[in-house]
Amino acid sequence: MKILIVGLNHKTAPVAIREKIAPGDDQLTEWLQALTGLEGVEEGLVLSTCNRFEVWLVCSRVEYAQAVTIRLLAQKSHMAAESLEPHLYIHEGEAAVAHGYRVAASLDSLVVGEAQVLGQVKQAWQRASEAGSCGSVLGRYCHQVFRVAKKIRSETGLAKNPVSIASVAVSLARKIFGALEGHVCLLIGAGEMCELAARHLAGQGVRILVANRTLERAQELAGRFDGEAFGLCDLERRLAEADIIISSTGAMRPIVGADMVRAALRQRRYRSQFYIDIAVPRDLAPEIAQIDNAFLYDIDDLEKISRDNRKDRNQEVEAAEAIVRSGVAEFLTWARSLDVVPTLVALRKSLETIRDQEVEKALKGWTPLTQEDRERVANMARVLVNRILHVPLTQLREQGSGEDGASLVEAAKKLFRLDDENQTDIRQ
Repeated sequence: MKILIVGLNHKTAPVAIREKIAPGDDQLTEWLQALTGLEGVEEGLVLSTCNRFEVWLVCSRVEYAQAVTIRLLAQKSHMAAESLEPHLYIHEGEAAVAHGYRVAASLDSLVVGEAQVLGQVKQAWQRASEAGSCGSVLGRYCHQVFRVAKKIRSETGLAKNPVSIASVAVSLARKIFGALEGHVCLLIGAGEMCELAARHLAGQGVRILVANRTLERAQELAGRFDGEAFGLCDLERRLAEADIIISSTGAMRPIVGADMVRAALRQRRYRSQFYIDIAVPRDLAPEIAQIDNAFLYDIDDLEKISRDNRKDRNQEVEAAEAIVRSGVAEFLTWARSLDVVPTLVALRKSLETIRDQEVEKALKGWTPLTQEDRERVANMARVLVNRILHVPLTQLREQGSGEDGASLVEAAKKLFRLDDENQTDIRQ
């Protein structure tokens, strides 16, 4: 069994590709079922965020699972496999283990040090657990992922002065306007990203508007920041009020089109508006960028701005990577033990079977013995087998989970003719 990760992110695919493969929340369980229904795939989860889409799989036939997974992703995203594949990264075994740790610790994030991705990985694990697609191997791995990410946040400075995609968006707005006091910022959506943006805007003299499909949620968020809320049905009418528009909803297609923006600019007598789209799929139509006095930034533009953040955190990143390497070694030791333990069981079972057969055969040829004598013979045979097994079992247990463990286990199987049918799978 190996861990296989297939995915794409802000480094490998532009937002135009990422939004095609991003499933809606209601589709995630369907994707899980399809993936874990593939031949050779034992366990799996789907991680979908605004910057990445990944599937984490535990499989026995890695090359086959990789090929059919790519075909399935292409089919689900309505793309040709040859168009999608150049944007994918594929990690297996040790590389996959390390990648998952780096993702959860935000080392692979658009904004290094952001805290949201760990919560998103936990949600993916929870969803897989509820769907029954997260078993003992992936479950153990995910809990190690959470522990390593937590250790990185507590033992390095990566989490100091926390940043997020939302904070980078607000930072961009400050670069555009200088002081934000007196300006109006419209948040489209009332989820975590918009709430984070509101926190960064609070106290800067910005008037905050919140538009959301569910009015009650918009009112709740706006009320915490002395803002005003309205439903998406009023978005077109009130769009002209905002100087800065930050959008992050779960819509599967744009909710602000070019015509809406043109109409808003006419109402504003063509005073500039800045649109910042931090949603995937995109909330704001790409055509908005072609309109005079409308300046559109999407999540790929924010990636360029976040590079300075990475430079400032290089030293902390190095410390975090050391923790990742330690975590990888620990997990691989456990994973290799999954092969060792069935071999230990099979070896003991094989010799004990031979012992019992030979004792029974020997006792039949002797003159009648008392029960006590029979027990003494059986006990002597048990002690003898245990003495013989002690050294090989100890060596297998201690060395079998090391780097050369696989070759040692295979040697034991050949020496004692332990076929797979005699081995017991006791993963726990």
